[in-house]
Parts: sequence; structure tokens; C-alpha cells
Amino acid sequence: MNKRLMGTAVAICSSLFLQGAVAGEGKIKIGVLTDLSGPAADIGKGSVASAQIAVEEFGGKLLGKSVEVIFGDTGNKADIAAGVARQWIDVDKVDVLVDLGLTNTALAVLPIAADKNKIAIAVAPAGTAITNEACTPTSIHWMYDTYALAAGTSKVLIDKGLKDWYFVTTDYSFGHALEKDASEFINGNGGKMLGSVRHPFNVSDMSSFMLTAQASKAQVIALANSNNDTVNAIKAARDYGITPKQYIAPLVVYLSTVHGMGLDLAQGLYLTEGFYWDQDERARAFAQKFKVKTNAMPGSLPAGTYSAVLNYLKAVQAAGSDDTAAVLKQLRSAKIDDPVIRNGRIREDGRLVHDMYVFQVKAPAESKAPYDYYKTIGIVKGDDAFQPISKSRCPLLKKPG
Repeated sequence: MNKRLMGTAVAICSSLFLQGAVAGEGKIKIGVLTDLSGPAADIGKGSVASAQIAVEEFGGKLLGKSVEVIFGDTGNKADIAAGVARQWIDVDKVDVLVDLGLTNTALAVLPIAADKNKIAIAVAPAGTAITNEACTPTSIHWMYDTYALAAGTSKVLIDKGLKDWYFVTTDYSFGHALEKDASEFINGNGGKMLGSVRHPFNVSDMSSFMLTAQASKAQVIALANSNNDTVNAIKAARDYGITPKQYIAPLVVYLSTVHGMGLDLAQGLYLTEGFYWDQDERARAFAQKFKVKTNAMPGSLPAGTYSAVLNYLKAVQAAGSDDTAAVLKQLRSAKIDDPVIRNGRIREDGRLVHDMYVFQVKAPAESKAPYDYYKTIGIVKGDDAFQPISKSRCPLLKKPG
């Protein structure tokens, strides 16, 4: 066995051993599979806490069974994620897999869950392939996707007259999908795509890529990346005087990202999210529970895991069973409305359609406390935010003729 494969095997075994997961009947097991050691580890740890909060709201029991949350690290690698998923389903008898990490790790897990007839709810991945070519009978895409992100932020900037765009894109499936969806939206709504440059995932120095984008003379430099890559790109834009001459449009910005870079750097950015902790009383009530557990406010992805687990448990309760088919039937027929999701419904392709929001990051003087970072610019209704079902490439859908 080569060193890389040996390291992968040790990572899987160590993760599972440390959790102390024990297979057994009489339990409902929820597996949160996420990034716990990479650039999105804070989000991943928040997702675990959020799943635990949802279970606690049910008193830790349902249908006479105890409800248990276990968690594992994807390592941001498809082979590790697939190995953990198989172990959980075959040995540890996990009933539902949630979060799923990056798009590439989710795409490795979905067919495994479908083959084993287990529900897989993708929260953190953004790639639209999850409800297109890679859709399965047992998968749901919960929080957001690259189409919804493009539909929000891109439209705001085009409406402001910023029509010439150049992309700085992370070179894997998520970045490719984000660039593709945003470009189609931009070109179809009066904008123009001038070109793009691609960079490795989680690269420390974004200078050369941002200077290439600067040379395009585009009005907008769109960042089709996330987390550290987004922060490093924005820092490089400031250091090289790219801003304010050209507008930097990060298409994926999380609350933890803004918190990490600070309002001095992030102020004025437009972003699209499915949730903000301070949007109303219901959101604030969940946020306070999250703060007690983590000493932070929840971003949209940990909040999405809370919503996914909460609605899974509601569906188990309503179905009177944790049988996969019965729970899926209940989920797909239910209105999804909770402290996180508004006006939600699950389509035939597994896409949870719900309202999305466009925010602008506050200036330091506007913020009254830590995590008081966003002001609402507008609401994008679900049917406008997500790819129309008529354009879906999900093979499960019945096509006319």
C-alpha cells in the first residue's frame, strides 16, 4: 500500500474510532459528514453542533428510539468521504447522511447512499450537478447552489450597470459549476463574460491570478471560489490597487468568512445567502442556541444542517417510521418552514426550493456587535432563485414524449 492510500485508510479508521460509533438496533443515527480539518472546518464543526441542537429539540428520542449524531471528516477528498459513507451505512447503521462537505465529496457519497437505500442530504456542496446529472432517488440538495448564488449577486450588480465580467475560479467541480452558472446568468441578463483564470484549491498566494483579472479591464472581477481563497483574493485586490477601480464580486461568502477577514476588508461586498441569523425572531431564537454551544453565531451552512436534520426528524415522526421510502414521501409532500428555511418545498429532482436573500456587508461604523454584519438588499423568491425544473437534467424526471 503506498503512503497516500495508507494515510487515507488511517484517516478513515481514526475518525471512526474517535467517534466511538457502535452499530446497534433501536437507534436513529444521523451522520454529519463534513470538513473538520480543512479550510471550512469552522463551518463543519458548526454543522455538527447544529445537528445536535435539532436532536436536542426532540429530547434525543423519537418513536421509542434514541437519536444519535455521529460525525466524520471528509478530508476534502472523494475517496475518504466514500470510505466513511460505506463504513457508516454498512457497519454503523446510519440512517441519514447530512452536510457532505465539498461538491466533489458529495458526488462520491450520493451514489453509495442511493445503492444502500439511505437518505443523503447535501447542505454544504454548491454544485448544481447534485440535482442534475448526479441526482438520485434518495438525495436532497438543501441549502443553496451555484445557480442561486449567481441569480442573486449577479443581478444586483448588472442592475447597477456593471456589465463586463471576468472570473477568478477555483479549479475543481464547484468552481467550474459556479463560473458556468454565473456566466449563463450574466450573458442572459445584459452582461458580458470577458474570460476567466483558474487557480488551485486553497492556494495561499492569489496575486498572479488577480493581476491577470486586473489586466482584463473588466468592471467586475467575480470570485468563483470560497473560504481562504476568497479572502486571499480580496486581500490581493486591495494590495495591488485593483479596488476600487474594479469591483470584486465574491459569489460565495459565508458569515465565518466575513468574520475572519473583518469589516474593514469586507465592507460593501454584496452576497447571496439562504439565511442570516438576525433576519427575524425565529432565526434569532435558533442563533442563541447555537451561540450557547459554539460561542459564535451560525452562518447559512450550519443553519442549513439544523434545518435538514430538524425536518428529517419531523418526517420520521409524521411517517411513524424511519423507513427510507416512508420518510422521503413525507419530506417531499411537506411544506418546509422552520427557523432557517422560508417557503420551502422539495421538487422531484431533489432540489429544496426556498427564498434566498441578497445582503450587503456593513461598514464598521454600522455594526453594533460581533456578527452584526449584513443589511438586507432584497429577497429572491425560490422559483426565481433556483434553476427551473424545465431545465433540469436529472435522469429521474419523466420527459414528455
